[in-house]
Amino acid sequence: MQQDHCVIIGGSHAAAQLVSSLRLNKWEGKITIVSADAFLPYHRPPLSKSYLSGEKTLDEIMIRPPSFYERSDIEVLLGTRVTAVDRANKKVHLDDQTDLPYTKLVFTTGAKVRKITIPGHNLPGVFYLRDLNDVDHIREYLGHAKKAVIIGGGYIGLETASALRSLNMDVTVLEALPRVLQRVTAPEVSAFYTRVHSEEGVNILTNAAVQSIDGKYKVESVTTADGQVIPADLVVVGIGVIPDVELAEQAGLKVDNGLVVDEFARTNDHDILGAGDCTNHHNPIYDIQLRLESVQNATDQSRVAANTICGKLEPYRALPWFWSDQYDLKLQIAGLSQGFDQVVVRGSTETGRSFAAFYYKEGRLIAVDAINRPKEFMTCKRALAEQKTANPELVADETVDIQAAFQL
Repeated sequence: MQQDHCVIIGGSHAAAQLVSSLRLNKWEGKITIVSADAFLPYHRPPLSKSYLSGEKTLDEIMIRPPSFYERSDIEVLLGTRVTAVDRANKKVHLDDQTDLPYTKLVFTTGAKVRKITIPGHNLPGVFYLRDLNDVDHIREYLGHAKKAVIIGGGYIGLETASALRSLNMDVTVLEALPRVLQRVTAPEVSAFYTRVHSEEGVNILTNAAVQSIDGKYKVESVTTADGQVIPADLVVVGIGVIPDVELAEQAGLKVDNGLVVDEFARTNDHDILGAGDCTNHHNPIYDIQLRLESVQNATDQSRVAANTICGKLEPYRALPWFWSDQYDLKLQIAGLSQGFDQVVVRGSTETGRSFAAFYYKEGRLIAVDAINRPKEFMTCKRALAEQKTANPELVADETVDIQAAFQL
């Protein structure tokens, strides 16, 4: 009888959680991670923060040490790519011309950077920030008083700006939209981050579409659509990511803004599962299909996938939550704010560095952005999970205890 074999494509956070959960569930089959990366799975959030600034080393951002994989009898094929999935014969083809049979296959391929194609996009000194290699190459261009231009005013762009300012670099952020973080936060939160970055010495330009990246042998400047020329020794592009699903699509799996999976992390082929940034799944709390780019989702969905592989069908029901570290700011987000029609601010966005923005839709709380407000974050996270709401006037009144406002 053939031994059970779980093959995992992608050495992501989801992969590290999946193999751990399989062994915790006493799954005795063979486990193989096939990763194009040269490194064992590592934490990616620090890449644009503490790893970029040099505060943390590679060993410190590893999710689990090499000894874990050896002790757990997990085979890891680093620097190896899956070139095709043969569903009929239940095997994957590798780029070394060998085949790997599977009884269960899991996609944890994550996402890849959205690239620009403007003139000069391939000049030396132009980088994306997605993996360790990216950051290691960026580090070669860092230095006191050097000039960095960041294209994109989302979380990655602003976190990178924070890290580079900590190294005393001259930083300009170019955002094509009218405000930073426009797709993910309320105007009040965008204004707060613009103020803080300005206080820290970052030059933020909005409505600043990039026309070209210029230089003879390496990047020397960036030109915007309205003719501004910004000197640059380094350019970091952070304009979002797209799910890495070409392989799944070629295998005939259902793909729609990610690999479509059910509440048990299964694809339309129930011997093939998915977890993490690459998947599109149904969230029962908001009753919508969505794809999440977060450590929380990768962790929770991988646990569900492991349970499914082990024969325990427990549906995914997690509340989405996220975080972002910039300077002395700890932003914690609970829930999804898209579609809000009311924002209630507790504290001040115009002075200081601590407040919480509560998002409502049709009178119901749907999310919170809490900056240096852990109590508001934890309270709102619990309230959302229990589908409770609170009177906006009580939430805004700092003399009212936040837990009392939600009657928790």
